[in-house]
Amino acid sequence: MTSWHYVYRVKSTLRLPFTGGRHILEAQPQPTTRGCLLPFDSNRVWVAGEDQSLHETCGVIGVYAPGLDVAQAAFYGLYALQHRGQESAGIATATGERIHCYTNMGLVSQAFRESDLQRLEGHIAIGHTRYSTTGSTHIRNAQPLLARSDGLELALAHNGNVINAQELRAELAEQGFSFASSTDSEVIAQLLAYAPGLGWAEKVGYLMRRLQGAYSLTVLTKDTLLGIRDPRGVRPLCLGRLNGGWIIASESCALDHLGGQYLRDVEPGETIVIDRDGLRSIPYPGERPKAAPCIFEHIYFARPDSLLEGKLTYLTRQEMGRQLAREHPVEADLVMGVPDSATAAAVGYAQESRIPYTEGLVKNRYVGRTFIQPDQRIRDLGVRLKFNPLPEVIGGKRVVVVDDSIVRGTTTPQVVGLLRKAGATEVHMRVCAPPIRYPCHFGVDMASKRELIAANMSLEEIRRFIGADSLGYLSVEGLLKTAGGEQGKTFCAACFTGQYPIPVQLEMDKLALERP
Repeated sequence: MTSWHYVYRVKSTLRLPFTGGRHILEAQPQPTTRGCLLPFDSNRVWVAGEDQSLHETCGVIGVYAPGLDVAQAAFYGLYALQHRGQESAGIATATGERIHCYTNMGLVSQAFRESDLQRLEGHIAIGHTRYSTTGSTHIRNAQPLLARSDGLELALAHNGNVINAQELRAELAEQGFSFASSTDSEVIAQLLAYAPGLGWAEKVGYLMRRLQGAYSLTVLTKDTLLGIRDPRGVRPLCLGRLNGGWIIASESCALDHLGGQYLRDVEPGETIVIDRDGLRSIPYPGERPKAAPCIFEHIYFARPDSLLEGKLTYLTRQEMGRQLAREHPVEADLVMGVPDSATAAAVGYAQESRIPYTEGLVKNRYVGRTFIQPDQRIRDLGVRLKFNPLPEVIGGKRVVVVDDSIVRGTTTPQVVGLLRKAGATEVHMRVCAPPIRYPCHFGVDMASKRELIAANMSLEEIRRFIGADSLGYLSVEGLLKTAGGEQGKTFCAACFTGQYPIPVQLEMDKLALERP
């Protein structure tokens, strides 16, 4: 049976009419099974009956490179950032005269065909791979998002979460704005498109004064690429060179895959502007608040081959494992990590403890991360499909199992059970993060507080629940030390401490913007 997608097309193919800030659209039901490639003012696809799932964070990229196939570069950059979001993907390009945009559901490799990329012309591109933190899993929430005022048209890709988006959206609605998505990202796009000021310094300064929360943005206009990072630098963003042009991305691994050169991280509160005159940096206007980059990027989210603040993430995770061994030693025969995100920490634990490292679990890498699956039934199924133990390696052995975190406690008991069934005589669980007791409101939708196992059980209760012989978590002090705290770096560690860099509600609803 054909599913009907409602594709909202703007009456004018070149200009988006406005009446008091309202988008004037006309709807046409069209049978289709793919995404939508339309001119600037039309890429809005609504799909009924799609599953709403919970996910983790997003990846963004921006490319300014005349003479290069920037759509293809953005595609491969997003491919390298696929770990940051698996719901939808999109690319917008600019020719100097107009903007093209294409979005679709699914993984990057599923979302685009060669013909889709060929139609994305221009010398500037931005891209996005999404994991929903505000708004449900629908094509209407896929990015890049488009916005237009009388004097400015732009496409925007966003990683993070704006905690005052509901209030800002209500304010804009009172002024006559309408919204095609249910994301905080569209609120940002509308604010920037209508920001007062003669230049980017004034417009972005206005935007930063209005927004509260986390946002790393890539933005393009018809002739300019921007990279914008919030004043606390919660989500990562880096800058590099590519084929004589420029590239901005969530992580440096995207630059590596394209043969680019990493230059530096975008500073908290900094705006990078790239156009035909070159690159210029706009610093944060006024006194910048204390930096609070997300510590979980170092623990889990970032790829191990990415540089965060100039340091290789793999080495940071190794040091977390060493610190974990110092804090929680145990007599054992083997050390193994839960692949792949805990591998580096397990190597560090083995080096510090002088216990041999081995691979005790084989991972099916075609199964997604289980703590971001939509419901408990699928999470349970995902764990059974995800790992296969090696009985010949771990049978009859006392095993230290290093994992990056325990969130809901869904995966860990089954991992312990798999290892015992494979013949492990003892299973000692070591976690290279402190207990997660508080939800994140800045771009990580890991769970609500009532779902977090450490918020509802003591450490001994967790140990019994997961079935381990012993359990040890890395301390907050040890974690911050390994990530650079001794050098005076500060981080957001609110998911462990409850001390948020910005005051927030105890519980926030990711679907709040979907309600009238």
